[in-house]
Amino acid sequence: MTSGRMEAFSDGVLAIIITIMVLELRLPNGSSFGALRGIIPSLLAYVLSFVFVGIYWVNHHHLLKTVTHVTGAILWANLDLLFWLSLFPFATRWMAVEHFALAPVVTYGAVLLLAGVAYYALQLVIIRAQGADSALRAALGTDLKGKASPVLFAVGIALAFVSTWVALAIYAFVAVLWLVPDRRLEPVIDGRSRDPAG
Repeated sequence: MTSGRMEAFSDGVLAIIITIMVLELRLPNGSSFGALRGIIPSLLAYVLSFVFVGIYWVNHHHLLKTVTHVTGAILWANLDLLFWLSLFPFATRWMAVEHFALAPVVTYGAVLLLAGVAYYALQLVIIRAQGADSALRAALGTDLKGKASPVLFAVGIALAFVSTWVALAIYAFVAVLWLVPDRRLEPVIDGRSRDPAG
């Protein structure tokens, strides 16, 4: 299987996730702008989740451009990531409906944490499949952002028991860290696109 086919499947899943999330948005009760106040939690939860799904889509695209061949382990690691991302609509909706109560915010954080761990695991599986001279390994370097994100999600989950707003601020901070696509992978991608054998 080519990485292009895996990427196309992943893109389809992510598009469905976003579609489900937007369909879960409730309409305001009324026709005035003031009626929007009632759905602010839903809008905020949707925006945060949309940003996270977008971040995964952009970085997943860059990541798969470094894949020289797809193994069974890469396919399963990719499916593991897609599974956790597929829980975004559920966690987003619950958090919005319950106005950022403790259990939904903790659950949302757990989904973020497990998706982050799955993405990190996918990177490791790709590196292992490409061998010791993996271009991805060289490009990622120490991968401080990738390692820090799950730790920050775990801290957010723990602090949710003190204040759900602090937890949400930490989740949003991680999103801000990842808003810019991972530029470490761009030289690898550019090199492969110029290589006739790539």
